[in-house]
Amino acid sequence: MLRELREEDYAAIIRVLDDWWGGRQMSHHLQRLFFQHFTDTSFAVEADGRVLAFLVGFLSQSRPGEAYIHFVGVDPAVRGQGVGRTLYQRFFALAADRGATEVHCITAPVNKGSIAFHRAMGFRLVPGDAEVDGVPVHTDYDGPGGPRVVFVKALGRPGATLA
Repeated sequence: MLRELREEDYAAIIRVLDDWWGGRQMSHHLQRLFFQHFTDTSFAVEADGRVLAFLVGFLSQSRPGEAYIHFVGVDPAVRGQGVGRTLYQRFFALAADRGATEVHCITAPVNKGSIAFHRAMGFRLVPGDAEVDGVPVHTDYDGPGGPRVVFVKALGRPGATLA
C-alpha cells in the first residue's frame, strides 16, 4: 500500500536505515522534521504494517518550479520489484500537479546503485567540477570531503503521464 509518510514512521525507519545501506551511517541525514513537516509530499510503501520503502520529497519554497527528493530508502529484500519506481512516479505526478517543472536530487559517488537507478528514471547528471569513476561530481557539495552527484529531471505538464 502506497500512502503519505507519517511522523510515527520515523522510529521504525531510523532503526533499519543504516542496515538498508549495508552498514553505512546514513541516519544522520534523515531528521524527524521531514516526518513532521513534509508528509503531504513524502510517501511510504507498507505491507503487513511494516514500511518497506519511503521517499522524502518537497517543493522548493525558494525556487518556484523545482521539487527536491531528499531521501529514499528501500528494504533490500524488495529491491528490484519496482517499489522505488512507484515512489518516484507518485512524487513526479504530485510535483507536476503542484506546478513543478523539474525534480532535483543528489547521491554520493560511492552509491553506484543509486546512480544507475536515477539514470534509469530519466534523471540527467549535472556537470560538476570533478569526476569519480567517469561520473561528474560536485566536490565539497555537502562541506569538505562531501562530494555529491547532482541530478535533475524535467517533468511533463501537470496531469500528463510521466515515465
